[in-house]
Amino acid sequence: MMNDANVPSASARVLIVEDEWVVAIDVRDCLEGLGYTVVAIAASGEEAIIKARELRPDVVLMDIRLEGEMDGTQAAQVIWQELQIPIIYATGYSDRATVDRATETEPFGYIIKPIKERDLYIAIKTALQRYGREAQLREQQEWAATILKAIGDGVIVTDAEGRVKFLNLVAESLTGWQFQEAIDRPLTEVLPLIHHQTQVPLSDPLMEVLQTGTVTYLVNPILLVTKDGRQVPIADSAAPIRDSAGNITGAVMVFREVMEQKPSEERSFSLLRAQLLEQQIEELQRLSQYKDDFLSTVSHELRSPLANIKMSIHLLEMNLDRRNLLTSEAEVDAQSQRVGQYLNILREQCDQELDLVNDLLELQRLEADRAPIDLVPIEVVEWLSNIAAVYQERAQERQQRLQVFLPSTLPPLVSDIAILTHIVRELLTNACKYTPPGEAIGINAQQVGEQLQLIVSNSGVEIPAEELPRIFDKFYRVSGSDRWNQGGTGLGLALIKKQVTYLGGSIRAESSANEVRFVIELPSNAN
Repeated sequence: MMNDANVPSASARVLIVEDEWVVAIDVRDCLEGLGYTVVAIAASGEEAIIKARELRPDVVLMDIRLEGEMDGTQAAQVIWQELQIPIIYATGYSDRATVDRATETEPFGYIIKPIKERDLYIAIKTALQRYGREAQLREQQEWAATILKAIGDGVIVTDAEGRVKFLNLVAESLTGWQFQEAIDRPLTEVLPLIHHQTQVPLSDPLMEVLQTGTVTYLVNPILLVTKDGRQVPIADSAAPIRDSAGNITGAVMVFREVMEQKPSEERSFSLLRAQLLEQQIEELQRLSQYKDDFLSTVSHELRSPLANIKMSIHLLEMNLDRRNLLTSEAEVDAQSQRVGQYLNILREQCDQELDLVNDLLELQRLEADRAPIDLVPIEVVEWLSNIAAVYQERAQERQQRLQVFLPSTLPPLVSDIAILTHIVRELLTNACKYTPPGEAIGINAQQVGEQLQLIVSNSGVEIPAEELPRIFDKFYRVSGSDRWNQGGTGLGLALIKKQVTYLGGSIRAESSANEVRFVIELPSNAN
């Protein structure tokens, strides 16, 4: 849908960054033949930045490997951070480290040379659509955030577990907590409430909202204990935040400092504020729906072409193999080596994008409560042993020790074996990815009351305490932790948490004493 983008693709202005002049001219002619306007050709990263600042193109077609001190990924990072112009990478061959570094800059497209007209058209059209939709989403989010910040009352938003995700300037002033230090802390820590006469701590008002799904307001005088210990009388209202499927995903509290008022006046004022709060919640839910629709639409639109690309890679590999261009012998010519390297890059990048799309679609199904559950009795020891056997060779190749601790007396578990297998495999894959050589990966299972507890651990690494609350957030990755440079979608743990919750269980991450543990607790029998 071309009208989704800020600029129609047929009139898009393109900056070409390519240090091989013949290739640049060929790409320019191809773009102009498609109806695009080429504003300039830059031969280096430094020149690309200068021309982007001067000409403000709609999209930049960037060669990754450029001559000079600055390569394409460095130039692209500067252009995106400074000018917010979408980047499409074009390259013939790059070593894996360079490709991974390019992927980390979150490009809007990736084209393998020699560039074909159809590939170029699809890449630019997709990039402009994505950029336009993301721009609209950012504008809506900024608009909502501006409204929340401008409200004269204190506003605090939490997730479904009661962790603070937003507070406005008034809330900062009343509580004494700054936004950055309050983020991901429990609401009871940022907004501790006590009875005005007995000084007894009050229960978290948001818990009732999260459990009942109804708007709640407190009219009796209560005291807020600020960060520096002051006691401030407040009145508050709280309401649930729901996603498109009606599931409660968080809550919002609106509160203000109060002077002495009659109960009837305070109640009338609270009712008015509750009505305004409901209107604000409806707007937040609309923005959440817009985000979900955007992710779902983009995921479906990308899945078919990616599947076709994967099939084309396979057919190309078969065709080249029949012509003996992909020989497995030790002595092969330089051309066959390059062809094999190109195919590996294509296959890896295609698989990575397909994984991202499939994870997004699976998250959408879980959040919409549309994922089927096939409950079967599972022999836990046999099931986990079979999964562990698959990872033994990988661990040995990386000089890691995979240790399995499974008591023989474990009762059968009634659950969905396909979903559980994905959960355990994802945790083991992460453990192999982040565990240093010489360290251990562990799988442990035990019966705790009516629940089965599964623990996947790895030693030699530790997650900082400030990172733990965000470990299950979408697209969040602990920086500098991927020692094997395998990359990832940033959705793995977010999807796992959704799947565990979907099965009626819980998962938490722990880290101490140079070890990371993921603890899963599942009901032994489905209700």
